[in-house]
Amino acid sequence: MGNVIEAIKKRSSTRGYTTEPLTDDELNTLIHAGLQAPTAANKQEIHFTVLAGDNPLLAELEKEKNRLRGITDAPHNFYYEAPVVVILSADSEYKWSALDAGIAVENMALAAEDLGLGNLIIGCIYDAMRGEKKAYFSHALQFPENYEYEIAIAFGHKAVTKEPHTYDADAQVTYL
Repeated sequence: MGNVIEAIKKRSSTRGYTTEPLTDDELNTLIHAGLQAPTAANKQEIHFTVLAGDNPLLAELEKEKNRLRGITDAPHNFYYEAPVVVILSADSEYKWSALDAGIAVENMALAAEDLGLGNLIIGCIYDAMRGEKKAYFSHALQFPENYEYEIAIAFGHKAVTKEPHTYDADAQVTYL
């Protein structure tokens, strides 16, 4: 395990993966990083649905996302052919669920970077997961009762690299 500050500095969204599968140890490390994330009032309401990249449900989600966006031919699917996608769902009646899911997915992204794995935090399926097929996808993905999609993340071995994004601290930070 490395330095968390270095993982934060190096992490970027990966949009290209090799076909090499994750090991059980790698996957377990990523899932446990998400499970160890803090949640409001320690509710621990986040549920993790793990799918292999070739799971037919991902193709259905891609099709629905594209239908809603009017896309007829995309060069990549929403997870860029990653070998693993984790979909996070949470209690639909708990006001902090989206925040808690975001914290969990960031823990997972930083753990992936520390392991030398690529990752892509995914929000683009929100409309497909919350739209007219919400009940179908929730059932198919085995979400607990009254849970709904919050966010997703893809993992795999990097086939491409990208520099971390830049920022303008002077414009984005105010010290009082």
